Amino acid sequence: MGGCSSLAYLGQAANGQSQVMRRARPMAEVIDDPATSPQLADKLRLAQRFRQFAVAELGLPDNASYTRYADVQRPYVLWNVVSTPALSLSPVQSCFPIAGCLAYRGYYAEADAARYASERRAAGDDVFMYGVAAYSTLGWFADPLLNTTARYDDASLARLIFHELAHQLIYVKDDSTFNEAFATAVELEGYERWLRQTGDAQQLARYQREEVQRAAFRNLMEQGMQRLRAIYADTADAADKQRRKAEALAALAEDYQALKRQLGAASWGYDAWFQPVPNNAHFVALATYHDKVPAFRVLFHKQGEDFAAFYAAVRTLAEKNRAARDEALAALTSIAGTDGQQYGATNSRTAP
Repeated sequence: MGGCSSLAYLGQAANGQSQVMRRARPMAEVIDDPATSPQLADKLRLAQRFRQFAVAELGLPDNASYTRYADVQRPYVLWNVVSTPALSLSPVQSCFPIAGCLAYRGYYAEADAARYASERRAAGDDVFMYGVAAYSTLGWFADPLLNTTARYDDASLARLIFHELAHQLIYVKDDSTFNEAFATAVELEGYERWLRQTGDAQQLARYQREEVQRAAFRNLMEQGMQRLRAIYADTADAADKQRRKAEALAALAEDYQALKRQLGAASWGYDAWFQPVPNNAHFVALATYHDKVPAFRVLFHKQGEDFAAFYAAVRTLAEKNRAARDEALAALTSIAGTDGQQYGATNSRTAP
């Protein structure tokens, strides 16, 4: 049964990827097409500039990725499902050829993702399902820019291209947190360099304000995660842990509203997480992408902000076993904690 399920999953993944590739057209052709809106044409020209910058200034792969455009005719290309046991912050792992074990499972059809999410909930898990606008095939295919990302603002588009190309450069099998934190660090450092070189002071100021807000949110979530971690490690029975979990999440929801008032944010992209409260899977999804980012940013600065030297240092880390990698990154994170402003951390575990 498990084998059949895995084959079916891999089948939908292969079919979904094939559909994306069939829809891809050379970006120059799309730009010149009279049917293309001026807004989309301008966005694609900007994407070309971001890609050129990624290659020339960030040392990211120079291949056919992001030289084509594909309209997949839906708001997201994938839907990811993250799940955890009810009293654990360890994600249910899904393991596949090439990519290895991941902390999430992606589906090209929303209905398939919803079906799997329902199965995990029926098994008693906490579940978080969300749409994904882009992903990397790790260089196995020429990843096109998608309509799901062409609607992004300029900052988000640049960061996405830098992030996904970074995955093609360095990828460690079976270590989602390492891979996502590395790529996130590249996107952040890369985008800051773009802003400095283009001299867009207004955009840089806006970006810095938004990063302060995002860091404040991640700090809040980290505090909630620490509370849950302490509850789950306790020797109390499961019923008592469930009660304390509910109390901790209710308190976190109140803290979230207070933070929004403090920052003057009438609405936020995270509001849906607090309707009524987040669950374990929300924390895991956030931690996968951001937990170790401060460590990588420290490493980048220790290499003199030289991307080539940084990549060499990351490859050295990647060659270590999981325990040794985590130990090295923890040491770097402790440095980030001593100077949160310099490395974009609000505490020793909050991403920039």
